[in-house]
Amino acid sequence: MKPTILTCAVTGTHPTREHNPALPVTPEEIAESCIGAAKAGAAICHIHVREPDTGRPSMKIEYYREVMNRIRSSGTDMIINLTTGPGGRYIPSDADPAKPAPGTLFKIPEIRVQHVMELRPDICTLDLNTMWFGGGAVINTPRNLRIMAGYMYAAGVKPEIEVFDTGDLVMAQDLMADDTIKRPALFQIVTGIKYGMPSSPEAMLLAKSLLPRDCEWAAFGAGRHAFRMLAQAVILGGHCRIGMEDTVHIAKGTLAPSNAALVEKAARIVDALGSKLATVDEARSLLGLRAA
Repeated sequence: MKPTILTCAVTGTHPTREHNPALPVTPEEIAESCIGAAKAGAAICHIHVREPDTGRPSMKIEYYREVMNRIRSSGTDMIINLTTGPGGRYIPSDADPAKPAPGTLFKIPEIRVQHVMELRPDICTLDLNTMWFGGGAVINTPRNLRIMAGYMYAAGVKPEIEVFDTGDLVMAQDLMADDTIKRPALFQIVTGIKYGMPSSPEAMLLAKSLLPRDCEWAAFGAGRHAFRMLAQAVILGGHCRIGMEDTVHIAKGTLAPSNAALVEKAARIVDALGSKLATVDEARSLLGLRAA
């Protein structure tokens, strides 16, 4: 059995410190949370950034740069995975749906990948979903996805293809057929987002059955089913993910004290299921990534 790659998604965009006071917000806190997660066994850290004063999601390159510089200067080995999700949200105004309402953050594809082109992480996400999500419409058109993927590959960065519903997997097949997504691909199955795939064994098994051959894949569940879906992914032979982006609780009614604590619990589950966590070097080999 190949080792299981564990990703830690340390902050995301939706949780706030009202949900969990331990949520990392500043670049320093996000970097330290990544370092702690890596020391606890995560081979990959998935990174969003936020405005330090407000905790609101941000797209500023200087925050991504600070996080990456702090991680690298620490000497902690990990695979860095930056999000490209921000910039795809449109909220229609009630009076005129053609005009964006406050909270809209809808950018051209070149802006959404600007930090990836400049900072060149190991991996970055490429979300295929178009759906109602978190009070707004997330829109990822095939045209924009082709443009973003082109910039990712040109920068030497491997896309992690995030799929939220079965239609996303059908689109992935088309994007692979025209070589927008190159083989071998890396997929992340997302469950537990309302109006997407539910967090159930049946949904994950269906999604796995629709994956292209010869790919690496991982899965996670958002919310209260996070650890159940982590276990389900391991049972089905996939890799897995945990972190405060996905759940702010380490157990029912108990807030997670840190991302490292979530990773430590995930490691125990992986071990109990008869697998072992991949080292960073093993993860790089499985994913075909360049050496650090």
